[in-house]
Amino acid sequence: MSESLASRVGRMISGSINALVDAVENAAPDIVMEQAIREVDDVIGDVRLELGRVIAAKHLASNRFKDENNRFEELAEKIEIAIAKDRDDLAEAAIARQLDIEVQIPVLEQSIAEFSQKEKELDSYILALQARKREMQAELNEFRQTMAAQTGSKEGSPSGVSLETNQGHSHNVEKAQGAFDRVYQNATGVVAGDKGDMRNAAKLAELSELAHKNRIQERLQAIKGKMGNE
Repeated sequence: MSESLASRVGRMISGSINALVDAVENAAPDIVMEQAIREVDDVIGDVRLELGRVIAAKHLASNRFKDENNRFEELAEKIEIAIAKDRDDLAEAAIARQLDIEVQIPVLEQSIAEFSQKEKELDSYILALQARKREMQAELNEFRQTMAAQTGSKEGSPSGVSLETNQGHSHNVEKAQGAFDRVYQNATGVVAGDKGDMRNAAKLAELSELAHKNRIQERLQAIKGKMGNE
């Protein structure tokens, strides 16, 4: 879940009086509150969209995890066949593929765990936002009923009524508005990674390749030793 979306949800849940004081002074309070409720709906929609993306990514990672494990087992069988046929070249190629799979498995496991955690978090955010919306709607209804009782209006709408003409009910307005905050999109930046020294990078890459080939030979000999003992 992006930090900006988390911040938006947090502001919706916590609320703030200061962000809406000016708006209430210059517009009908119920209109401002209705707009705030619509903003909660917008945030719920954004969270649902993010949840869909997380669920899809988790599904893909899970499928990839299963496929890689199956491929690893298939390669193990093929390695033994290749060794039995004195085709060390084929066995080495299969072992190299196994090593590639082994380094990917932990990453896939971690990704699946993170996606599961994000899924739970987003679900809880949706429930919290829905509860907050119900509270806001109840406060809006209470405000309208209070204003209707005072003005004798059958429609129960306080449109056109300013705070200056309703000082006795300013506390109710602030109570309702205090929970409704405007949502702003936080700007994000991308920090570029350091390029590093190209010569050192080339040497490290060569060393990594040598280490990889050494692991292939070690595993090949280990498999041969295991097969010889059986």
